[in-house]
Amino acid sequence: MTKSKRFSWFVFSSPQTFYPLAGALQPWFAALAALLCAAGLYIGFFVAPTDAQQGESYRIIFIHVPAAWMSMFLYLVMGFWSGVGLVLNTRLSSMVATALAPTGALFTFIALWTGALWGKPTWGTWWVWDARLTSELILLFLYIGFMALQAAIDDPRRADKAGAVLALVGVVNIPIIHFSVQWWNTLHQPASLSAINKIGAPAIHPSLLVPLLVMAVAFTVFFATVLLMRLRAEILHRERYTSWVTELVKP
Repeated sequence: MTKSKRFSWFVFSSPQTFYPLAGALQPWFAALAALLCAAGLYIGFFVAPTDAQQGESYRIIFIHVPAAWMSMFLYLVMGFWSGVGLVLNTRLSSMVATALAPTGALFTFIALWTGALWGKPTWGTWWVWDARLTSELILLFLYIGFMALQAAIDDPRRADKAGAVLALVGVVNIPIIHFSVQWWNTLHQPASLSAINKIGAPAIHPSLLVPLLVMAVAFTVFFATVLLMRLRAEILHRERYTSWVTELVKP
């Protein structure tokens, strides 16, 4: 890659330059997320066969599992950008981390909520202090703690640094969530990512695997859509006293 190309990408690290780019990309991501979500839900709820043991109740897997994947993935992304902002002191990196937190908390809540709905007919109870469930609940508290800590500090720079430290410390919980079903004797099923544990030999039938993967991509594109929306709002809030924002919102 030439120096000019590297520089052309680097300019998007400026909030002023990234703001219009995010606005241009947002509707395309939104449309793609809607299409993928509709396709994934249709395949999962109307095409996939009924489970011989769990009946129709298992279909919640097509929401629960992708949401759980996204809850962990977004925390890793949030931790990464928090670390970048902490080390390099880049404004946009910290804004990205701040914009990520609510969506990550939403996916974590969906994973816990749908897990409870799935657990009632499967385990006979809404909740158990299982290692996987408990560590996922801790993840929700980490997201909420990150947002609360930033909101409690008036100075944005200090808030970003404090939030970054919490986010980086909380990353240790992600492998605990993922490997909990292997490290401890739990009620929760093995990690669904083991569905593709061998090259070319998925452990579950394609009729179940395909909607799972489609919904995972749909949730990923949805996350990108919401991130762009929240990031644009965060940029306007933090840059509200700059000349370019004043010019932008001028009647």
